[in-house]
Amino acid sequence: MSTAQPLVKAFYDAHTFSIQYVVSDPETKKCAIIDPVLDFDEKSGSIATRSADAILANVEEQGLKVEWILDTHPHADHFSAAQYLEGKTGAPTAIGKKVVDVQKLWKSIYNWPDFRADGSQWDRLFAEGETFMVGSIPAKVLFSPGHTLASITYVIGDAAFVHDAIFMPDSGTARADFPGGSASQLYRSIMEILSLPDETRLFAGHDYQPGGREPLWESTVAEQKAKNIHMSRCKTEAEFVKVREARDKTLSMPRLILHALQVNMSGGRLPEPEANGRRYLKFPLDALQGAAWDSQ
Repeated sequence: MSTAQPLVKAFYDAHTFSIQYVVSDPETKKCAIIDPVLDFDEKSGSIATRSADAILANVEEQGLKVEWILDTHPHADHFSAAQYLEGKTGAPTAIGKKVVDVQKLWKSIYNWPDFRADGSQWDRLFAEGETFMVGSIPAKVLFSPGHTLASITYVIGDAAFVHDAIFMPDSGTARADFPGGSASQLYRSIMEILSLPDETRLFAGHDYQPGGREPLWESTVAEQKAKNIHMSRCKTEAEFVKVREARDKTLSMPRLILHALQVNMSGGRLPEPEANGRRYLKFPLDALQGAAWDSQ
């Protein structure tokens, strides 16, 4: 792993508990935007770009040039602002090449026979182990499935962006019960992440503020090994799978999963307007049976 240290600026979206990142090279002033959020209010059906515009304002303020717009996976809890930001910056969008497997799965769930499940909605599909640059800082892609079929980790210099694999130590790990998820795969992905040098900075994609504490998103490999409430207690894959699957049975589905996947499997593109000029989301009934019902 490179010892180069990118500057990392986090943007916390309280509505979806998501963290977006601007990762920049101090030497060249080039940067990557990771997992940007397109604001969506499910009660009114309204779309806004406040979160993405805050990122753009920071980029301009810091005199940065956007080199990449990166998603770690097709998100189930927020809309991706990748397409909006590409239009504003001209920077290419990218995701892991296994996104085609997610597209094929959800193409069936949404009954979209004409949907192009070939990853062509992004400019670049990264293979496992593929390398690229953020300015002068080397970056590498780790394939990190388990939460989804397509999840990847971006290791940029001494910083790893792990999104929905591992959270802050007091929050444990991500769920593995979405269509295509696997607790066994998640365990192996996390073990690969924790095989990085102990001083590697880990940046999570969500923080649910256990106990009502302030949002947090940065840890290290060493901290996760010592304190993660799942990984430090589960000494084997079998133990982890038992804990993870038991926990997942108690969880309701994210409130935006059926809204978000149809947008995010298209790289953040909203549905095309219909004859009356309005855009419509498609909402399959009884597609995700088995999850706990939300008591609220």
